[in-house]
Amino acid sequence: MINEFLKMNGYGLYVWSAFSFTLLSFSTLYVITKFQYVKERNKFVSKFGALDSKRAEVARSQTINREILSSNQSI
Repeated sequence: MINEFLKMNGYGLYVWSAFSFTLLSFSTLYVITKFQYVKERNKFVSKFGALDSKRAEVARSQTINREILSSNQSI
């Protein structure tokens, strides 16, 4: 029963190698994306994390920042 499932009428090698390649590719993509996200988040926190209240208010009042921070922005 298991052997028949793994062999898949002779196509098992193709199917399992394609499945393995896809799983490896998606895993690699996830790890790279996660690494880049953490790096960019740390850059953002180091640049904007320690804003005093006056500079934060000025940043909030700028039009581009309001557009970025708005939750109902239509794309």
